[in-house]
Amino acid sequence: VQLQASGGGLVQSGGSLRLACAASGSIFSINRMGWFRQALGKEREFVSSIRRNPYTTTYADSVKGRFTISRDKNTVYLQMNSLKPDDTAVYYCAADALANSASWNYWGQGTQVTVSS
Repeated sequence: VQLQASGGGLVQSGGSLRLACAASGSIFSINRMGWFRQALGKEREFVSSIRRNPYTTTYADSVKGRFTISRDKNTVYLQMNSLKPDDTAVYYCAADALANSASWNYWGQGTQVTVSS
């Protein structure tokens, strides 16, 4: 499975961005897709995930009510609204065949999101 992320950029505080991550390869094996982010000097953290079976979405407390994850076939989207400077980070998409696992087997390259104050 290969993951290709896109959609990052520079936006002012309060603005919106939509990230996309397209999966290719053995996509039939994917159950979960998700987003993580890593700010400069900080550890990578979970942002959101979407599970196909059973269908569930999960969000970090810091983004609840502002970010929305969705999936269309082999692409997962992250709609980010009301962006804050603290959301500035490199965002990574991930995928896994398992519905519940502490680890993620596939990772895409990062896309930079910068929110100016």
